[in-house]
Amino acid sequence: MPVGSLRAAAVLLLGIAQLPPSSTAPRNGSKWTYVGADGERSWFKKYPSCGGRLQSPIDLHGDTLQYDASLTPLEFQGYNVSADKQFNLTNDGHSVRLNLPPDMYLQGLPSRYTATQLHLHWGNRNDPYGSEHTVGGKQFAAELHIVHYNSDSYPDISTASNKSEGLAVLAVLIEKGYFNPYYDRIFSFLRYVKYKGQNVRIPTFNIEELLPEKPAEYYRYRGSLTTPPCYPSVLWTVFRNPVTISQEQLLALQTALYFTRADDPAPREMINNFRPIQNFGVRLVHASFQEVAKKVTTRGSFTNQPSRWRPRPMPEVWGSLRRLRKDLALDTTQLWLSGHSKYLKVFSEAQSANTQSWGTSSSPSTLGPPSE
Repeated sequence: MPVGSLRAAAVLLLGIAQLPPSSTAPRNGSKWTYVGADGERSWFKKYPSCGGRLQSPIDLHGDTLQYDASLTPLEFQGYNVSADKQFNLTNDGHSVRLNLPPDMYLQGLPSRYTATQLHLHWGNRNDPYGSEHTVGGKQFAAELHIVHYNSDSYPDISTASNKSEGLAVLAVLIEKGYFNPYYDRIFSFLRYVKYKGQNVRIPTFNIEELLPEKPAEYYRYRGSLTTPPCYPSVLWTVFRNPVTISQEQLLALQTALYFTRADDPAPREMINNFRPIQNFGVRLVHASFQEVAKKVTTRGSFTNQPSRWRPRPMPEVWGSLRRLRKDLALDTTQLWLSGHSKYLKVFSEAQSANTQSWGTSSSPSTLGPPSE
């Protein structure tokens, strides 16, 4: 090729390289999302662990709980950060994240686990239920995760993230209730990290103040990261008792942030950034407290707020009841179903001339799960 042609081609390539990106090209740079083509249902295609074993989050319910007397209270070392330091708060395109200093760590686990960051998961203003873990089917308004890595065995979180029990995460369930001044030390700065990639320095505070009352009461199980790559490397501690934030604080969390960058032509609100409940398999959840069978109210939460419930299907129970109805007509009889914390009332009209015998109903009631 002549020298002149080579020079012309080089100039052309240089010009193309310097062109600004197309206005229709996505600029958020996310490798995964919560909805859409790269949403949670497709994670396993790029991240095989997301379709594998020991996945999180899970529903914590009585059938899987086992009291474990060896679960002692955790010790939160270095959580009260010195006032002469600052935290870095950032929007990472998936959540709001607070980076934590390396002198924060947990004691009370098999190894020393050093803190790296905390972040939150939440729903949206019209459907304000966004916790990842649920308790007896109840979903809370939001959830806080404080992430640690096994610093006895690994030099950093990147190395530890795909190792068995390489990570330890504290999960705090959040429900709507009273104003929380401790969480407001994060929420009051959300406007400064509205878009992906933005960050701000904020005053330090005692991270332990974000934890609920009675932190010695918790659930413990082996699970995974709840975001890609979903490595099954997490020792989960989910605190039994929730914390509250006000309606205004929850609304700020649900409306302040975006998944996308400030210059993205298609901005997307940061809402519903939680993963659905995963198959529990044959695992057990260990509890540090003995009242594992304590009934959870089906209407409202600890602050009498509406709750979302996901009742587990019981097809084998309803099949049995239908067969029973064909043979018996029960007068407002209450049946206790083993393993379930609800009474089911079966109504039918007894039609029999002989009061000593059972008859059949000419218009039996339709049996089905109780309405919620």
